[in-house]
Amino acid sequence: MSGFASTKDLTEKTISFDELGPGLYGYTAEGDPNSGVVIGDDSVLVVDAQATPIMAQDVIARIRAVTDKPIRHVVLSHYHAVRVLGASAYEGAEIIASDATRDLIVERGQQDMDSEIGRFPRLFRGRESIPGLTWPHIVFHKRMTLWLGRREVQIIHIGRSHSAGDTVVWLPKEKVLFAGDTVEFGATPYCGDAHFTDWPGTLDALRALGAEKLVPGRGRSLVNAKEVEDGIAGTAAFTSDLFALAKQAVAKGQELGAFYRDAMAAMAPKYGHWVIFEHCMPFNASRAYDEAKGLDRPQIWTAERDLAMWRALEGQQPMKSAEVHG
Repeated sequence: MSGFASTKDLTEKTISFDELGPGLYGYTAEGDPNSGVVIGDDSVLVVDAQATPIMAQDVIARIRAVTDKPIRHVVLSHYHAVRVLGASAYEGAEIIASDATRDLIVERGQQDMDSEIGRFPRLFRGRESIPGLTWPHIVFHKRMTLWLGRREVQIIHIGRSHSAGDTVVWLPKEKVLFAGDTVEFGATPYCGDAHFTDWPGTLDALRALGAEKLVPGRGRSLVNAKEVEDGIAGTAAFTSDLFALAKQAVAKGQELGAFYRDAMAAMAPKYGHWVIFEHCMPFNASRAYDEAKGLDRPQIWTAERDLAMWRALEGQQPMKSAEVHG
């Protein structure tokens, strides 16, 4: 069996650093994991740290091009390695996460780190500079508010969807939302650690905020209310469609492999053009099938389980990719 195709993905992505309002920026990279930047009166807050300190240095460089204020806070939207392991680059910043996210780091952070580093040579270049797992300094339950001077920043554990700890950063006055992987745009949601039953309600809660601009977990910044709704609706449709197929498969006693083939055939016409579709679908199908069978808590992905899953679903054919995890 050949290695993951993501080990061959060495093409640099074009970075966009879009100003969504005074002092508010979306750092996006053609389907790679996004970050957000909030500049307050005296300091800066970053949403999602990137995969390594070296990757984070590019975010810091963009920030330094527009302000010399210190970066004092980094919010983790969830626990996945590609989001959090660059946190040590933000020297002196306090790391903020939901209590559910910290619990997931305790339970499965090391397995997730080992699994992802093995797949992503481009995202994890400079991985030797990662000091270890990223641990939050401040943990909150449900929601907290930071005042960066006169700028109000609400940090909300919005509900289970992409992970059990999904956190969004909301600026109510400016109506700008940093959504993490609760929402993707033109990019396939990674659902390997998802909660499909809860995801629609989480998106309803997110929609109720009334964002007029939104930075998704992957894909470009959304810059008006229609684009925001398109991003939310597209994510809702993908996850709901896949889970409906999983429930049908389980109801008729279909094996996982057969369900995966049917799901690929059913989903590809509508979603196959989205970034990382083929990469995510084996993981997505595995989790959807598990949840449809009643497994509420996602199984822990390890390098060994990754390979076993690929063998089961892809046979002995070369793996297309595993450029996955939010």
